Amino acid sequence: MSRPSGPYHETGPYLEPLRILIRGALSHLPWWLAEFILFGLKQAWACLFGAAMLSLLVGSKLVWQPGWPLYRYDFLFACALALQALMLHFKMESWQEARVILVYHVVGTIMEIFKVNVGSWAYPEPALVELAGVPLFSGFMYASIGSFMARTIRIFDMRFTHYPPFWATLLLALAIYANFYSHHYLPDMRYLLFAATVIIFWRVHIHFTTDRTTLHMPLTVAAFLSSIFLWIAENIGTITGTWIYPSQKIWHPVSLSKLGSWYLLLYVSFVL
Repeated sequence: MSRPSGPYHETGPYLEPLRILIRGALSHLPWWLAEFILFGLKQAWACLFGAAMLSLLVGSKLVWQPGWPLYRYDFLFACALALQALMLHFKMESWQEARVILVYHVVGTIMEIFKVNVGSWAYPEPALVELAGVPLFSGFMYASIGSFMARTIRIFDMRFTHYPPFWATLLLALAIYANFYSHHYLPDMRYLLFAATVIIFWRVHIHFTTDRTTLHMPLTVAAFLSSIFLWIAENIGTITGTWIYPSQKIWHPVSLSKLGSWYLLLYVSFVL
């Protein structure tokens, strides 16, 4: 691969000055190493909302006292609302992206209510801002995934080749979402759904701009790699006791089977 000669991709009014500063500081490095570092910077910027939420989970767990007048879950809800408002106010997120994130928030909250009430996991602390036993900050954890996907598509100027018919991706997303409910009563179809993701998306490549270089990656590989990071984030959620699984009376890492759940859920969010 030769040194890129095309124009760089701008990243917006807040990240762009930092990108230019870092690009100048890295001018003595091999171009591929500078591109890799700037790729990491843009990924971190795309993860801003999710990283802030995880930081709040950890920080609040470390300092929160049972006697305080505000419940920790309600504090997290208020912080999530404030973060979303700030990102919109400072144009770090567009209203179009916010609408997509809101849909994902609602879809995630509905699933949370079902899963908590069938005993898949639980929220052990009290909350005033809750619905059917589910603290409403939890929807923002799903929204952070939607935020990352919307922001990364924009920040990396992503394009998709050989994209399948939309109706096929919509049917797949509906089948995945339905299986999260139906497997409690019917046979789990996840292995068929894994196969369906590969069959439908195997030709799809994501073309993305790191800084001055456009690269590509199979969408199925990107989904699998993203599911690993979501599994790590879920372990942060359980180790802080924010939510727990029935088997975690003594904490242990979340089952690796959850990687598959996150992998499938990413296709739902991608279609959204």
